[in-house]
Parts: sequence; C-alpha cells; structure tokens
Amino acid sequence: MKKNKTVFAKKEKVERTWREVDATGKILGRMATEIATYLSGKNKVCYTPHVDCGDFVIVTNAAKVRLTGRKEEQKTYFSHSGYPGGQKIFNFSKMIEKDPVRVIRQAVAGMLPKSKLGRQMITKLKIYVGPRHPHQAQKAKKIGVE
Repeated sequence: MKKNKTVFAKKEKVERTWREVDATGKILGRMATEIATYLSGKNKVCYTPHVDCGDFVIVTNAAKVRLTGRKEEQKTYFSHSGYPGGQKIFNFSKMIEKDPVRVIRQAVAGMLPKSKLGRQMITKLKIYVGPRHPHQAQKAKKIGVE
C-alpha cells in the first residue's frame, strides 16, 4: 500500500514570474489582498508556508488608487520621529499626494507575515507612480484586479 507524501517547496527550485497591476481606479484594500496573495505564493500549487515561493509584482499608476465611502477624509497614517511631540498624522488624501508608493506598500505589508519571511516577500513588490516602469524585459503578466 503506497502512502502519499507531503511535498515541500525548496527555495532554490521555486520559479518566479512577474505580474503587473494597473492601479487606476482600483480599490486599495481589494488590490492589496490580491497583490499579497501573489507575493506570498498562495496562488501556486507548490505553496509552502515557511518558504518564499511568491512572484514579483509591479504596480503602476499608484497615485490613481481609490478608497470607498468617506475613508478618503477619515483614514489616517501615523508616523513618529522618536522625539517628544514628533508625531505626524496625515489623512489619505494628503498621503496620496505626498507619497502614493507608501500608501500601497503599507496596505500590502499589513497583509503579509510579520517576520523575516514577510520582509523578504515585500522586497518583490515594485511600485511606480506613473504608467512606465523599468521592468519591461521581464514581460509581466497583467493581473485583472476588480
């Protein structure tokens, strides 16, 4: 009688592809969950929780992402310099003008593991404010995010 064996992915044998997302008019949270799925490799058959088997993801037009409801005025981003009184609080509309890349990176990073593995996964995310990016040679597959 033959028993089935669990097969774990090896980090040396993982094949990575490139994916591209156009953020124009996309809802931030829905787009971030889709990107996090591709970065962690959960869309692949060889998914293993302790191995980074995800793909590279390119996000273009980062400044054109949107939120639903009244979150544009109500959602806040917080940072602190470490000094007394050094806190800075921005709402979404100011943050998207100041640094749209940080808005998307922070949304995706919140959906990845908070460990060395999660920090390694987020390095495969490439975000650009405009429609052009320097990764044309990789021939990325377009992801249709709703």
